[in-house]
Amino acid sequence: MTGAHQAPEATEKVVGLLLAAGGGRRLGGRPKALLEDRGALLVERAAHALRAGGCARVHVVLGAGAEEVRARARLPGCVLVDSPDWQQGMGASLRAGLASLEGTGAEAALVLLVDQPGIGAPAVRRVREAALAEGARELPGALVSAAYAGARGHPVLFGAAHWPGIAADAVGDQGARAYLGAHEAELVRVECADLADPYDIDTVADLARLRPRR
Repeated sequence: MTGAHQAPEATEKVVGLLLAAGGGRRLGGRPKALLEDRGALLVERAAHALRAGGCARVHVVLGAGAEEVRARARLPGCVLVDSPDWQQGMGASLRAGLASLEGTGAEAALVLLVDQPGIGAPAVRRVREAALAEGARELPGALVSAAYAGARGHPVLFGAAHWPGIAADAVGDQGARAYLGAHEAELVRVECADLADPYDIDTVADLARLRPRR
């Protein structure tokens, strides 16, 4: 999968941020970005989902297996970002990703996780469009999350005004969870259960969800 099918309405104001640094500790140390589903690497599928969902620019945060990802993955047009502290958990990768957006002119980051192949472009597009909806709010102040039967999930959009606070709270594997909990009143939830399935590929048993090439 590549970014060749970029959505025509894509805007540089919303940049896709793909967290793909996980080492797959419960998968026997297999980097999640390099797992395959339907003949494509998970990192390729997720980057494609962000591009096809309307993000003209995508930053991909790498950690475990970064050199192999760079060698094997087809990620044209993506900015590859190294997370030197990726072993500390998702929080470190999120910090690295947000830092890579500073000075780019981006007004919001639309975050997707590499280990959720059941979430594709339609959910990305719905969250993005909710943030850009006319009269909704100034984009840098936006907080918009996909929801599944009401429960908060990914993708999630962080306006630039929230980046410093998110980075300060992003520790271990928490990511932005604590920050979103503290700003629940500002968060807009967009139901996506009709478009996506937010399962994770975390354990060996979960590998059964990955499908072979057809």
